[in-house]
Amino acid sequence: MTFRINENETIIFDGAMGTMLQKRGLKRGEIPELLNLTSPEIIRSIHDEYFDAGCDVVSANTFGANRYKAEKTGRSLADLVSSAVEIAKKAASCRKKKYAALDIGPCGRVLQPTGDLPFEEAVEVFSEIVRAGSKAGADLILLETFTDLYELKAALIAVKENSNLPVLATMSFEENGTSFFGATVESMALTLQALGADALGVNCSLGPKQLVPIVERLLRASSIPVMVQPNAGLPLFENGEARYDVTSEEFADHIKKFVEEGAVIVGGCCGTDPGYIRLVKERLKGVTSLRKRPLLRTGVCSPSRSVFFGDDTVIIGERLNPTSKKALQAALRVKDMDHVLKEAIRQQEQGAHILDVNMGLPDIDEPEMLKKAVIEIQSVVDLPLQLDSSDPNALEKAARVYNGKPLINSVNGKKVSLQKILPIVKKYGAAVLGLTLDDDGIPSSAEGRLRIARNIMEEAQKIGIPKEDVLIDCLVMTVSAQQEQAAETLKAVRMVREELGLKTVLGVSNVSFGLPSRQIINRTMLTMALMQGLDAPIM
Repeated sequence: MTFRINENETIIFDGAMGTMLQKRGLKRGEIPELLNLTSPEIIRSIHDEYFDAGCDVVSANTFGANRYKAEKTGRSLADLVSSAVEIAKKAASCRKKKYAALDIGPCGRVLQPTGDLPFEEAVEVFSEIVRAGSKAGADLILLETFTDLYELKAALIAVKENSNLPVLATMSFEENGTSFFGATVESMALTLQALGADALGVNCSLGPKQLVPIVERLLRASSIPVMVQPNAGLPLFENGEARYDVTSEEFADHIKKFVEEGAVIVGGCCGTDPGYIRLVKERLKGVTSLRKRPLLRTGVCSPSRSVFFGDDTVIIGERLNPTSKKALQAALRVKDMDHVLKEAIRQQEQGAHILDVNMGLPDIDEPEMLKKAVIEIQSVVDLPLQLDSSDPNALEKAARVYNGKPLINSVNGKKVSLQKILPIVKKYGAAVLGLTLDDDGIPSSAEGRLRIARNIMEEAQKIGIPKEDVLIDCLVMTVSAQQEQAAETLKAVRMVREELGLKTVLGVSNVSFGLPSRQIINRTMLTMALMQGLDAPIM
């Protein structure tokens, strides 16, 4: 029996495992996952209690199971994970339409550049858990309680590369609406749905009352099902033990409201027990959601800043491109990142909304340089980045380590370009900029450019990239050589917008190349392009 999400039916998860283990005598500092091997009957009894209370899915006792914790137990990670999944599966198999989730939490280390954990090591840490849990028969995977969007991306990539199971991903947020590491609700939604999560949401950290504004934002931002697992309020410590300030009745009432507003998957986190889940099950009888899933929007993000095309004009800064910039060329040849970072900061200060990052020089290792630049730029500015290269290998390396949802520049109508670039866009959850050229070059007519734009859009949709993640550059030619082409470009911008419904980007300053009074020419071209519906000039 395969786990599926039906948005017309609410899925109820269990409550806290830790709370239940503490009631059974687990002491502070003891490793809960070791009980999977030493006292499996305790773990099984907890799952049984939650199923009897009415939940549909129990989470295996694997939340903290990873290579670092396994080293402390003297047991193998595979044994800790597989035993937990097998216990949960046995509890589920005794009942109809009940499921066992492989539960994966943060690994306990901070990723570079903030911490010391390399991104690829993080991916491998999570991959080990996914492989063991999938092999043991988990029905789905729950990534929960993450506070770092970057670590959650590493975990989600690990799931996608090592399993075909449905994956749900949740983060914990502070009352100010951001995670501990600064991720916003909107950036989380943009990133996770593009990476292919089957549902996303919020858990832990706060009680249901404090989560109300965060859940409201989630429901507006997410185009995929939303999951909510609050704590039983906030902890109060008495005699060295924690109790929580929200009763099961209050908790169930809040959960009912979340479902009415659109949450599809609900459950409990710290402080909740089978009594909470039983009341949730009762409150949800006959309850239906009023939510209409919001339309996808064309957007990119860093962890702390989202930029949506179509709201206002989006300015893409292009100073981080070595073409005709001797100082940047010299800096890249000696791997001087200070020059790159200063230019990134300067463009942010001057009002750019997105930064184009191009490290293309023939005498350097462009893939490694672009990857390094992305990591370091993201450590000093919070703007989303446009990853710019003609080398698919460079684009893939940069997209993999990018924190958030990037814009990839670019794909074009050539078959080889579509075949190499679009799978990168899909796998790493990016938006993509399509150039209106193909094997025959750049069409002289607006209609020819529209044809290529349509082909790019349709090829993207074939592999699961939504049209909202496809932007089109109708290509500006210099008027010093082809004056009539300026009018065709402007016409193409309008046609792409009106006939395909796609957002448009334009390298406006190309129009004045080789001419005097470039600022006047650029300003004039920009004004005319905006009148045709241009969404984002590259300036």
